[in-house]
Amino acid sequence: MRQLAIYDTTLRDGTQREGISLSVDDKIKIALLLDELGVGYIEGGWPGSNPKDAEFFRRAAQMRFSTSRIAAFGSTRHHKNTCANDPNTQALLAAETPVVTLVGKSSVLHVEHVLETTREENLRMITDSVAYFVSHHREVIYDAEHFFDGYTLDSDYAVMTVLAAAGAGASTVVLCDTNGGSLPASIATAVIDVRSALAHAGYATVVGIHTHNDGALAVANAMAAVDAGATHVQGTINGIGERCGNMDLIPLIANVQLKLGYMCIPTVQLQRLATLSYAVAEIVNLNPDHHAPYVGRSAFAHKGGIHAQAVAKFAESYQHIDPALVGNEMRIVVSELSGRNNIKMRAESLGLSIDGNERGILQRIKDLEQEGLQFEAAEGSFEMLIRRNSPGYVAPFTLLDFTVIVQALADGSMRAQAMVKLAVNGIEMHTAAEGDGPVNALDLAIRKALVPVYPELAEVTLVDYKVRIVDEHLGTAAKPRVLIESARGDERWSTVGCSANILEGSWHALWDALELPLARRQSR
Repeated sequence: MRQLAIYDTTLRDGTQREGISLSVDDKIKIALLLDELGVGYIEGGWPGSNPKDAEFFRRAAQMRFSTSRIAAFGSTRHHKNTCANDPNTQALLAAETPVVTLVGKSSVLHVEHVLETTREENLRMITDSVAYFVSHHREVIYDAEHFFDGYTLDSDYAVMTVLAAAGAGASTVVLCDTNGGSLPASIATAVIDVRSALAHAGYATVVGIHTHNDGALAVANAMAAVDAGATHVQGTINGIGERCGNMDLIPLIANVQLKLGYMCIPTVQLQRLATLSYAVAEIVNLNPDHHAPYVGRSAFAHKGGIHAQAVAKFAESYQHIDPALVGNEMRIVVSELSGRNNIKMRAESLGLSIDGNERGILQRIKDLEQEGLQFEAAEGSFEMLIRRNSPGYVAPFTLLDFTVIVQALADGSMRAQAMVKLAVNGIEMHTAAEGDGPVNALDLAIRKALVPVYPELAEVTLVDYKVRIVDEHLGTAAKPRVLIESARGDERWSTVGCSANILEGSWHALWDALELPLARRQSR
């Protein structure tokens, strides 16, 4: 089976989408999801550009990734510097990643008018930079920026830049459609030309492709490059990125692995594509695209009467693949079929048995999602739903009601106070606490009652808090959906709540977050 290396740049190029800003914790979460999926490379960011990316690489160096190699991204040396005194070069080296991805200019327009240097010096910059990192035992991937535009202006020079990188020791040269305006036929022609030039020069360098979606052709252009012999593909999850976005890795992986016979990721991991898409959307705080190919909720939904009748008899009549292959499911919009096996499999993956109650739990999930909850990125709340529906489950506590007061003080500061009532082991308790904000005050008041009874909860910390507006077209009547991530040591879980009142949504998410570790202890 032919191999195709998948290089994910969600954490760098994807974050250049307007409105997206990821914390270091967010980036770590996404990196772990990508590693579990089985991508070959994860580009973590540009360590010379900001402290947050430098911190990501520091933390990533202390982690063990099963399948992915972490790459740091940066440019070739400045034309006035040597590699030894170039700040960006040294920041890349200090990141201590096994892979360094260098971007350089391939277009004479950019060399002369953006870098304001000569064509000869640009070639030296490429050669020096690649050779420098090779000498420091890094795998070097060279991104030839604006390659296809440069190829149109001066094809000989564009190819020379790629040969310079290959000659200096780059393992892979990636041809970039940076402006996203190329067409599949021109992509294929250039890839064939570069492969021929590399072979003629005696280089066994891998050829890669990096496309953008400004002409709505990013996936088509990447597939044209693969068809022409590229064996390394760069993109982002859900196609997030600057302007109109990067190439979406999800349909690319599904297309080439299911339909062209390439091996990109372990076959079993294809079933994670839908969950991954929703989880990344939740982390970057974007609404999932329900009509996304392969993984959208509507990708295999059938509403037309003729279609629904046909797929009920023979699913392939209106579906190009079995949706289960990518972790999705067929839906008849007016009367949903299927879904129970997904619930059973997900419960079993958590080590839980649902004792034939798949239908009831599935209906409960449908009801809750109708109210605005979303479980794809809230595995903790899903687990609590299963546990609470298990025979013999005894809740370690029950939250009864709460009051929150927020005051604006004369000195301009704010004060939040929460009063809660809850039952623990049949005893009703009342507590109160002040916090930095209403949610913090709620959290502290609940813990004040629980920690004396369950001291292990003192180790549970709230590490992330996100709010998404559901049905934003309703304006101020829309429901906020709250996603809370909690941690205890290296263990992490996410919980969700949704209500027209953001504090009630937070209350339910906190409830799940604190009950889950206790429920897990009971089942041991």
